[in-house]
Amino acid sequence: MTLNDKLFEIIAPVCEKMGYDIVRLQLQGANTRKVLQIMIERKDRHPMTVDDCANLSQALSPVLDEQDPIEGNYTLEVSSPGIDRPLVKLDDFDRFKGFEAKIECLSLIDGRKRFSGRLQGVEGCNVVLTFNGTDVLIPFDQIAKAKLVLTDDLLAAFAS
Repeated sequence: MTLNDKLFEIIAPVCEKMGYDIVRLQLQGANTRKVLQIMIERKDRHPMTVDDCANLSQALSPVLDEQDPIEGNYTLEVSSPGIDRPLVKLDDFDRFKGFEAKIECLSLIDGRKRFSGRLQGVEGCNVVLTFNGTDVLIPFDQIAKAKLVLTDDLLAAFAS
């Protein structure tokens, strides 16, 4: 079991109980400046507040202290994904269908590694993205990074 798997195993039940989904979990930094970043969203899809992040941080701190999965000192950072959020689960690409996204791939697809276009959802294990007027199928397991692009459409959707 990797450290990330162990962290997820410790953190997920607390998030679940408090009504949050984990968007992304990352341990960043070197030995002296480690940061455990937990990006969450509310299960009810209401906007995140500073209090949401603070409450989860306060609930996680004693659990992480007790389990002590990270060697040495680290900083716990709980945050919301923001409007131009990362897309990390296959379901995210369906959920944000119709919005602009940037996708970076692990290997070449149609001669490219980077795509920017409108999400068309998911077909099987492939993400469908309209890029330069053509739909491109990008295997989910080939996506290194993906995120929504901040546009007027996205801002309008989050404002309502």
